Amino acid sequence: MTSKAVIPRALANQDIEDIIAYDLGENAEQAALGFIDALERAFGHLGRHPNTGSPRYAHALNLPGLRSWALTRYPYLVFFVERDDQVDVWRVLHARRDIAAWLENRAE
Repeated sequence: MTSKAVIPRALANQDIEDIIAYDLGENAEQAALGFIDALERAFGHLGRHPNTGSPRYAHALNLPGLRSWALTRYPYLVFFVERDDQVDVWRVLHARRDIAAWLENRAE
């Protein structure tokens, strides 16, 4: 089984940094480490199985190919698009946020 590279865009990297900084600011080092582990597992899964995930927001936002994958035990969604040679991660957002508004700020 071959695996595709999982490449976060600039906004996804900023999301990840913000989540970790928030946890560290709250003195929740274990939560930050757990988030990183969950994200690494999710990226590994998406690299091996890039056609998994929910297309719910693709339909709602008219963004063909957009999928989301929920992190295990953390309230975050990874938004991604499968490309021929990689998995393009657009955002990592809290599941209770206004996802549509955050994704509309997708231009990079």
